[in-house]
Amino acid sequence: MRRQLELFLTAVMFYTRIPCPAWVGHSEELLNKATIYFPVMGWVVGGVAGAVYWVAARVFGPEVGLLLSMVASVLTTGAFHEDGFADMCDGFGGGWTREKILLIMKDSRLGTYGAVGLGLLLALKFSALRALPAAQLPALLLVAHALSRATALTFVYTHSYARDADDDSSKAKPVAKKISPAELGVGLLFGLLPLIGLIIWRQQPLLLLVVLPLALLKWYLGRYFVRWIGGYTGDCLGATQQLAEVLIYLFLLAVTNWQ
Repeated sequence: MRRQLELFLTAVMFYTRIPCPAWVGHSEELLNKATIYFPVMGWVVGGVAGAVYWVAARVFGPEVGLLLSMVASVLTTGAFHEDGFADMCDGFGGGWTREKILLIMKDSRLGTYGAVGLGLLLALKFSALRALPAAQLPALLLVAHALSRATALTFVYTHSYARDADDDSSKAKPVAKKISPAELGVGLLFGLLPLIGLIIWRQQPLLLLVVLPLALLKWYLGRYFVRWIGGYTGDCLGATQQLAEVLIYLFLLAVTNWQ
């Protein structure tokens, strides 16, 4: 039990900015084993965002509340995944060889592709959330943050890490080792539990179909990453999480409008 608590807190330390006890380790082995808790970090981030929205919307109104919830989610992770998405936009937008793409993604500076891509992504995220039923937003945030991280997690099982084994510059190197089928299953279960809870609560089994566009997104990104750089990087995982999160909001919005 203590071992699992240590792995959970290791995931909190790596994937968020939430302070952890001093006794929590930070070895590469712990970080790799803690990967199965990546979707659970979606519970944490989505829970924070949902709670901020629930309070702020009642004080300032729904639009300001929504913006504050987005700010809260960014602060909770330190813009970890948004940074990955922006780096991916810069790398794949400005590089035409594997080496150039990987070099650009390592650059901490934000380029035009990254700035435009991140701006459009955040605008689309806000617009989709604003159009969803306000009363359901806390639950929907929890679902999207958990399920999008589960989508990104699948790359660690199905694909190879693109950078060289001796490259110490990558923030994802500690979690780049393959996970077992059992670990993948546990991680996916963590990612699906909020969705299952929402389906039971709303009595909408149609929502389970969200796994189809997510599977299509994973398939497309996997082919794209392999074609250009031979696998995934930490920035690719962050970009996958962000794209999957927005795709979930769009799917939920389409279901809402259709009904």
